[in-house]
Amino acid sequence: MAGTDVTPATADGVRASEVVHQELATTRAQQRAAEAYWTPERMRSAIPADATLPGDASTASATAQDIAPAAVPENPRPQLGKVFFTIGGVNYVCSGTATNSGNGDVVTTAGHCLHEGGGGSFASAFTFVPAYNNGSAPYGQWSASDLYTTSGWANSGDFNVDAGFAVMNENSSGQSLTSVVGSYPIAFNLSRGLTYTSYGYPAGPPFNGQTLYSCTGAARLDPGGQTTQGITCDMTGGSSGGGWITGGQLNSVNSYKYTNDPNTMYGPYFGSTIQSVYNAAAAA
Repeated sequence: MAGTDVTPATADGVRASEVVHQELATTRAQQRAAEAYWTPERMRSAIPADATLPGDASTASATAQDIAPAAVPENPRPQLGKVFFTIGGVNYVCSGTATNSGNGDVVTTAGHCLHEGGGGSFASAFTFVPAYNNGSAPYGQWSASDLYTTSGWANSGDFNVDAGFAVMNENSSGQSLTSVVGSYPIAFNLSRGLTYTSYGYPAGPPFNGQTLYSCTGAARLDPGGQTTQGITCDMTGGSSGGGWITGGQLNSVNSYKYTNDPNTMYGPYFGSTIQSVYNAAAAA
């Protein structure tokens, strides 16, 4: 892919063949341009970057556990926010989580929130707005210097590894993201079937994308044969990339739904492949 590279093994725990990387706003002028691009009007009009897979009889919402209550409204949290980005000249919005890392600058989101997947291109003008609430940005806007995703997502659109990590620039005061907003620790290779609370900014009807919501439930396997897990959740597009928290740790993200089951949100299992990509971002 033009403009991308397979990252060499620059840190322990990075398998180069699993990591795809793109530099973004690396100069102060580029950072200012990315931050200035996202006016309140562009933020409000950005399109939710939702993802759906065609369902069949096995994925249909047929049991009581799949009948979702409404997602719960949440107060804004500084570690959680909205991500804005542009692909192919179109403005999109997702959700993201400030994540503990050695560089203090990592935001975790879905792979499709920073890369088209399937051999497409990386996003541009990627910006994180912590604790976004009805247009308010109490911690400012943070531009990304680097984007990372799995080779499985970038090259094949594989939802089993639909995860991405953005490395944010320091703010104008020279502070790293997580020194300002805090962070969630990230965990990999945990047991399946844990209970999660997922967070996001759903923007598709009946939601409007202006406030934070959450869903809580026990994870179950994807009946469609993916290695992903699902929880009962009726959040819509815009919540993609929002973090799944279990035991105080980030352990998946909102990824996709099946067309015949709007009440189950699926997320990738955070195993060694996604860990390798995180390790590359955390060492950037």
